[in-house]
Amino acid sequence: MKYLLSLIVALSIFFNPINTFAEELILAGGCFWCLEHDLESLKGINFVKSGYSGGDLQNPTYENHEGHQEVVVVDYDSKLVTLPEILRLYFRNIDPLDGKGQFCDRGDSYRPVIFFKDATEESDGKNAIVSASNELNVPLEKISVELKSKGQFWLAEEYHQDFAERNELKYKFYRFSCGRDQRLDKLWGDNARSTNLWNE
Repeated sequence: MKYLLSLIVALSIFFNPINTFAEELILAGGCFWCLEHDLESLKGINFVKSGYSGGDLQNPTYENHEGHQEVVVVDYDSKLVTLPEILRLYFRNIDPLDGKGQFCDRGDSYRPVIFFKDATEESDGKNAIVSASNELNVPLEKISVELKSKGQFWLAEEYHQDFAERNELKYKFYRFSCGRDQRLDKLWGDNARSTNLWNE
């Protein structure tokens, strides 16, 4: 009997392996519907969830998240994708020159922020900011992406999750009317929405 039990345990571990390479990253870049959609297709990303972070308010909601940014939490396999790759894709999907919102969404809750958990993530964030400055040929101080120590992530309401997939027409209309892709194309050119190496 004990051998059978051991076999069952071994098989369950084999067929349900624990991913010891899973990492999490919290990013703010305007509307979380868009950022979730833009990041989740990258190989190595396990999932992306929309939520709120950055403020002190407990249990924020879509109607009341004062002090927080709309964010996504990115769960990724560090064996398949690196943090610098994710940050390249992040920057190419936002306007890093706009610290007062993103595209048609204005205000503190829409400004771009990279939340870091340790010195390595902070360093990668700083490097990405420098690279974005060089690629866009603007002074470093023009990059308005904040680096901030990671706080608690609050999951957004269920109807916000996978919004682009579940509400395709509404999402496409919103994205187009907000001018997101038009601005990305003007800003980044052929590198818009890509993980291409930095053009420095």
